[in-house]
This record gives sequence, C-alpha cells and structure tokens, in this order.
Amino acid sequence: MSHPILNDTQAKMKKAVDHTLHEFSAIHTGKASPAMVESVMVEAYGSMQPLKGCAAISTPDARLIQIQPWDPSVITAIVKAIQVANLGFNPIPDGKVVRIPLPEMSRERREQFVKTAHKLAEDGRVSVRNARHGALDAMKKAKLPQDESKRLEKELQVATDKAIADINSHLAHKEKELLTI
Repeated sequence: MSHPILNDTQAKMKKAVDHTLHEFSAIHTGKASPAMVESVMVEAYGSMQPLKGCAAISTPDARLIQIQPWDPSVITAIVKAIQVANLGFNPIPDGKVVRIPLPEMSRERREQFVKTAHKLAEDGRVSVRNARHGALDAMKKAKLPQDESKRLEKELQVATDKAIADINSHLAHKEKELLTI
C-alpha cells in the first residue's frame, strides 16, 4: 500500500530529476541539438516568445542547427535574438532559413561546461533532498503510527537514493560526452 506523502514526494523527486536532465540537454557538447536554442526568446508579432514557438528547429548534421521560421519575416528577429542570448553562436541568415554552424570547442570550454553540469547536478540533488525533508516534516505533522512511520522513512530513503543515483549517472554520461572530442 502506497502512502499519499510518499506518492507526492516521489512525484517531486521525479520532477527534480527531469528538470536536471532538461538543463543538461541545453549544455553545448559540440553536437548540435535543438534544445540549445529552442528556449531563446524572440520578439515576433509584438510579443516575446520562445524560438520553438515560431520556427522549426532541426539538426541536419552534428555541427549545424537549422532554424526555419513559419513566417520568413521574423528571420531578422531570430538572428538578433540568438546573438543577444550570448550563446557563443554566429547565426547566418540564408534565404528562408537561419543556419548556426557550431564552433569546435576548446579543452577549456569543455571543462567549463563540465563545471556547469556539476552545478546543475548539485542543484538537482538539493531539490531531491528538499523533497525528502518536506516529506519527513509532513509525516511528523501527520502523527503516523511508529511502524508505518519507519516503513515510510525507509521507502523515502530508497526513493531519494534512486533519484540521486539517476542524477549522478546522467552527470557521468554528460561529463563523458563533454570530454570526448
């Protein structure tokens, strides 16, 4: 029998892990990925919107991101938004598309990204531990019978360990990906 406090906490932990993995996907590994630019905010039609909301983003090869706006009149705004986002890319308008060739990454740049990944992983682990702490507080307030309380604490610890192990294994994978040239 699963307890509502445990279910709620597992959902929060999953959210923390998913958020960390999403943050990892935005880290530049030298391989093109739509996630690298999809959240760049573009001024189009009088409002700010994410790039993925006004264009199709693809990666024709490992070193190129291609952006095809649904309305070619926003190409200049897209180029400007990518430059302003300061991602280290040089967007090139080319007819009805914008091409972004990815620069080769230096060893220092790769190591900088590894540090960023470690910080994101630590933020994720802190979120997981905060969810566990919140659940322990909720259990104290609920004044559960001691045996149920002990069982829940064990299950909480198992869920915490699993979420942290997930983050750590994805961090190791991301680090390997970043340092492989």
